Amino acid sequence: MRTCCSVRCRSGRSSSLQDFWRHCCKHGKFLSTGKNINIAIRRNKDMDAVNAIFTRRSTREFTDRPIESKKLHQILDAAMSGPCCVNARDWSFVVVTEKEKLRQMAAANGEPARPLQGAAAGILVCGDLERAFRYAKDYWIVDGAIAAENICLCAHALGIGSVWLGTWPQMDRVQRQKELFNLPDTVIPHSVIALGYPTEDITVPRESRYEENRVHFDKW
Repeated sequence: MRTCCSVRCRSGRSSSLQDFWRHCCKHGKFLSTGKNINIAIRRNKDMDAVNAIFTRRSTREFTDRPIESKKLHQILDAAMSGPCCVNARDWSFVVVTEKEKLRQMAAANGEPARPLQGAAAGILVCGDLERAFRYAKDYWIVDGAIAAENICLCAHALGIGSVWLGTWPQMDRVQRQKELFNLPDTVIPHSVIALGYPTEDITVPRESRYEENRVHFDKW
């Protein structure tokens, strides 16, 4: 695993997760790349984050219009811009645009993945255990979910529909996706996102989904 700095403390003993993270933050470096942090603010004039959250909905029917390369790159950039445990960046993505491969991808994920057959693109979100930090390996599951949500939100902001399709922990789906894409043993399929331009308007407002009885302040 690549790290940005030594994980040994002055005493020569291995540092704790907290100490390691403080060191990375202090020196402004990424865990996975060792590069200095360079944060670029990307603004979309068409839709802000709040509107994207409240108006996004799953899309299961798509037109034949392909997704522009620039937009696909933005979506992947968004996937890699979310928070992840100790900035391990413990995910990888398989992007599929070839129609026959999309059909195979859909079959590997079972009946609920039928929307993939008509999608312009599919993204297989994977956990990469070689990149996962050894004190927190299981966080790849959470990190993958955050990346998947960012994919859906960014796609929506760009006028592209999406639907999240679960893979892990259905091990039959996991195994079929691993075989289809010849994934290394340390790479685990997390979920699939079907993407494409929707056949219907995806920005129609809907009623608030807030449920007061789900919220507890200071105590249960």
